[in-house]
Formats: sequence, C-alpha cells, structure tokens
Amino acid sequence: MRKGKNLRRISILVTAQTAGNLQRLADMEQIPPGRVMDKLVRDRMVALRMGGQWKGERW
Repeated sequence: MRKGKNLRRISILVTAQTAGNLQRLADMEQIPPGRVMDKLVRDRMVALRMGGQWKGERW
C-alpha cells in the first residue's frame, strides 16, 4: 500500500453466483474485484444522491 491512500481491508461473504459475477466484471474491466466493489458502491451512492433523498434528508 502506498502512503496517503485512505484504504481499509475488509472481507465480505457473498454467494458463489455473486463471486462469479464480480470476477466477470473484473475481467471485463481488467481491474481487481475489490475495485469493482468500489465502483458499484460509488455508483449506487451517486444514484441515491441524485434521487434527492437519503436517510430522510435532502442533499
């Protein structure tokens, strides 16, 4: 790990189907599965924010 990066190591439990799909996405993008997860979560948070409400508060 490089200094200055805000990284955390976590482990998640997923089904075999989800693991396979993550690997397929990672292969398509040529990035590690962890980066795929980052991208999916980031896209979902943007979608929630664009919807106007998140936890009952407007952004």
